[in-house]
Amino acid sequence: MRSLSVVQFETPQHGRRVGVVSGPDIIDVTAVESQVQRVSDAYRLAVSRGTTLANLLTGLAERSTTRLPYAELLKNRNLSDGPVLRPPVDHVDPYHVLITGTGLTHLGSMKSRDQMHVAACAPKTPAANEPPKTDSRKMFEWGLEGGRPLPATRGVAPEWFYKGNGTILRGPGDPLDIPDFTSDGGEEPEIVGCYLNDDQGRPVRLGFAVGNEWSDHATEKLNYLYLAPSKLRTCAVGPELCIGHDFQEIELRCTVSRGGQPLYDSGTLWSGEQHMCHSLSNMEDHHFKYPQHRIPGDIHLHYFGTSKLSYGTRDWQYADGDEIQVVTTGFSAPLTNIVRKSAESPDPYSVTPA
Repeated sequence: MRSLSVVQFETPQHGRRVGVVSGPDIIDVTAVESQVQRVSDAYRLAVSRGTTLANLLTGLAERSTTRLPYAELLKNRNLSDGPVLRPPVDHVDPYHVLITGTGLTHLGSMKSRDQMHVAACAPKTPAANEPPKTDSRKMFEWGLEGGRPLPATRGVAPEWFYKGNGTILRGPGDPLDIPDFTSDGGEEPEIVGCYLNDDQGRPVRLGFAVGNEWSDHATEKLNYLYLAPSKLRTCAVGPELCIGHDFQEIELRCTVSRGGQPLYDSGTLWSGEQHMCHSLSNMEDHHFKYPQHRIPGDIHLHYFGTSKLSYGTRDWQYADGDEIQVVTTGFSAPLTNIVRKSAESPDPYSVTPA
């Protein structure tokens, strides 16, 4: 199937829209089918008409004469500037969006994780003069051994984490926050699986998107048992939902700039099944095997992990206004976000008794 790139956007005059990427333009498909204000609307309409999501959107795009310059949407940050991009998949009720991820999935991911955790495993074993294996390394090796099961066979479970609901979801150009209770942030350039549970609770893969999972590596480094709270941060997805794109090999690159000057360049990163120890089907199986992940109508955005982080090797911290960009080759337009550091708030949070 030919890949189709789709965006969700909003205009000051007409609200939420769905568009199909066509070269330098976005074709507004909501202009010819007003009920399609989100990708999930398009999927339900496709089911009702006995066709696929890609075929429905392609047909609507062929009928539409409304085009917007893609570059303008990528540049705009606020509705006061004109039409703005939104995350490519979301829900009208953000509490029906579940954002999760798997870690230690990529063949290069173990090095970054060990750089954060191996120091906690002292003392060294006298025989090999090496630190014992971290739990992360053990889990990574389990993935190498059993993360690609035969068809109709359940493989070993990958590392799984929860990030939050749709209230933490950010789109292109939106800020990624460093809360006042931590000192740093951490980029995680990844591919995101975008899913919708149909009316019977069956998960449907709508497509893939670029993502920046944005975690708190400073907190995680204190102790790997802090991994769970380190993930409770904002995250970004977009700008495009890539429908029907091959998941075998996707090339990425992540850069950070400050005041227009380069601060970090990841170099070439690779994602996709050729570069992972877990198969896509295995990761999807272990996510949707839980009944609470198959509630009809829910949207699931699942980060598939990254092969490299800057945190373990850099001598700088993120600052307010830093720009992070995740670029892919032949997949999607870049995902750009700005770091926003919260004001200092030294007082602990006070809970009022009922």
